[in-house]
This record gives sequence, structure tokens and C-alpha cells, in this order.
Amino acid sequence: MSAADPLPALLVAVPVVILACQTGAVLLRRLGQPPVIGEIAMGILLGPSLVGWLWPEAHHWLFPESVLPYTSVLGQLGLLAFMFLVGLELDLGALRGHSRIAVAVSSAGMLLPLGLGALLAVGMYGQLAPEGVGLTPFTLFVAVAMSVTAFPVLARILVDRGLYGTPLGALAMACAAADDVAAWSLLALVVALASAGSPLDAVTTAGLAVAFAAAMVLVVRPLLARWAAARADRTNDGVLLVLLFSGLCLSALVTDLVGVHTLFGAFLFGVVTPRGHRRIEASAARLRAVAVPVLLPLFFVHTGLRTEIGALAADPVQWLWAGAVLAVAVLGKWGGAAGAARACGRSWREALSVGALMNCRGLTELVVLNIGLELGVIGPELFTMLVLMALITTAVTSPAVSRFQSRKPSLPAPPAAPAPAPAAVSGT
Repeated sequence: MSAADPLPALLVAVPVVILACQTGAVLLRRLGQPPVIGEIAMGILLGPSLVGWLWPEAHHWLFPESVLPYTSVLGQLGLLAFMFLVGLELDLGALRGHSRIAVAVSSAGMLLPLGLGALLAVGMYGQLAPEGVGLTPFTLFVAVAMSVTAFPVLARILVDRGLYGTPLGALAMACAAADDVAAWSLLALVVALASAGSPLDAVTTAGLAVAFAAAMVLVVRPLLARWAAARADRTNDGVLLVLLFSGLCLSALVTDLVGVHTLFGAFLFGVVTPRGHRRIEASAARLRAVAVPVLLPLFFVHTGLRTEIGALAADPVQWLWAGAVLAVAVLGKWGGAAGAARACGRSWREALSVGALMNCRGLTELVVLNIGLELGVIGPELFTMLVLMALITTAVTSPAVSRFQSRKPSLPAPPAAPAPAPAAVSGT
């Protein structure tokens, strides 16, 4: 393969990555785990943690330097589409009927890991913070990374366990939706602080981001709703798909120009896109059919290429920090959510189930971690620790829920009939 022409190498790397991630997804699915666990694991194994360690020549042949920028861009496109789908599935209406306990659980599930994560970050700042990074952005980022919940993976687990639409499932979805909004808002603040050259720049970036979000919700959302009601049924399916993809790209471009990551724009466009419209849902499903199984695995391997578990093995102290990261993540998220649910009168079985679900991090955590690494807020060692934490906490969610769930939940019945299971981001 010619070094001047990356296309032949790309034509080898892309199908290898896709097939490997699909294989991992199928294997883990048979073990009762969400497919994303297998995809993340395969991405890590294809990187320097296994293939690059056992067979460096094959690793360099499969992922030469000339092809990495292209696989990265394709993976980012898949990630933008995924974030749009997450926003489209996010339904804050799930809070209705569960507002009191949902506010309590989501607040505890955010505040405790934020606080514990901040304390941990202060302790590890001298050893694990990249040179030149201030204490404030480093601390805020680690705190946010500890407080993330993977809304899409949580929904998939609920569907697989037959809990979606049950009182327990409705409560977990409501808490996860509230946490998602809070986590992405805090992460936008961290990005503004890390990217700005001065406090005034950070305030300006944050102000522009808030103004853009307000415009999307107050102006763009009603316009899209009126357009969907009047013209969506008369729009060609291919044109509708192009409009959705173009919209998420343009929204991502605006947030990039503002100084906030492109993913926020794609997520916002998904939030304001009309839900429940048959043609729009069909176009979103077509976008999912390509983006999730074909493009998103390239993001997993992009993450895997940045994850080097062997670098931790050389220093036992690094494994102690990795253990501390995992302990703080579980104690903060699982403990905080479960404790709040118990304090609101739920049984220990229900409270522990809610805590386990809120402790699920999945792909959402990887998105957050890659943003932090790209900004230079965290270094490769801490990135690897946090990736392992995300993988472990996601892997224990499903068996923990199976262990703790009650056959006859005592939560009060929801006020309305349960919504259909989510389709846009199932499996991730």
C-alpha cells in the first residue's frame, strides 16, 4: 500500500474495525451484557493494549499514521450522529409523576460524585494532571467524569431486562435524563474554561453557548415543529434524511465556532427535533442504521488507540490511583443515587437497582473522556484509568440489576401508559 495514498489502508482498516466490534457486540450480548461493552473492549484490544503489544508490526500495518486522520474523522461523524440520536431520545417528560423522587435521586447522583470526584482530583493533581493545566479545569473535569450516566445504555438494559415502562424503569429514565442535561451543561462549562485564554474569554464563550442553546429551544424548536406538522409528510424520505444530517452538522459547526465542542451542537439539534413524527422517526432510524454499526466503531478504536493499559503496569502507584478512581465512581454515583432513593422511602432492593442503573456510564463516558484528552485537561494515564472505570461500571450494571430487581416492584404506577421502547440508540 502506497504511503502517499491512504485509501488502500483505509479500505483494510475500516472493515476490520467494524467486523471486530460487531463480533465483540454479539459475544457480549450472548453473555447478557449490552453490546457496547463488546465494542469498547474490541476497540481497546485493537490498540496498543493488546495487538500493539503482542504484534507491533501488524498493528502498524493495520493502523498506519497516514490512515489515522481519516478513521478519526469518520468516527467523529458517527459520534455526531449518535449524539443527535441521544438528544432525540431524551425526554424530560419522563419526570412527570416522579418529579420529587427523580429530583432527589438525580441531585444526589450528581452532587455526591461531583464532590468526591473534586476531592480525588485535588489529590491526584500533582501526579496525573498534564503540565500547564490549571487546578480548576482539571478538578471540574474529573468531577464531571465521575458524575456521568449513559442514558442510551441504561435504556437498552431496561429493555433487555423487561423493565422499560415499569415504575422502576420510568424512575431510572427520568433520573438519567435529568443527569444527562446537567452533565452536558457542566461539561460545556469545563470546555469553555479549558479553551479560553482568559476569564473574560471563558465568560464570553459560556454566554454565547447559553444564547445559542436558548435560541435552539425557543426559536428553532417551534419552527421545526410547525414545519414537521405542515410539510414533513410531503417531503421525500431521502431529502428528509439529508435535512436532519445537515441540521446536526450545522448546529455542531455553530457550537464549534462559539468555542464549545461540536458534540454539543449535534446533541442540541436532537433535543429540538420534533419527536413522535412517523417520517422523522423513520429517517432517524435510517441514520442510526449506518452511523451506529458502521461509523461509531471507528470512534471505539480511536479511543482504544489512546488507551494503553501496559503503561499502568509499569508503576504500581498508577494501579492504586486506578482503584481509587473506580471506588470513587461507584461510591459517588451508585451510593448517592441508592441512598437518595432509600431516603425517599423505596426498599433497599429498588434503591440499589436505581443506583446500579445510574452507575452505568457506557459510551457517554468515552465521549466525555475523549473531549478531555483532546483539550489536554487530562493525560494518557488518567485517560486510561477512566476508560477502564467506564468499562467496569457499565459491565456490572446488568448483572447487578438482575440481582437486585424485585419481581413485584412496590413503586407507584406511573400516571400514563408507558412509552414504547427507544429505538434510536439501542445497543449503545
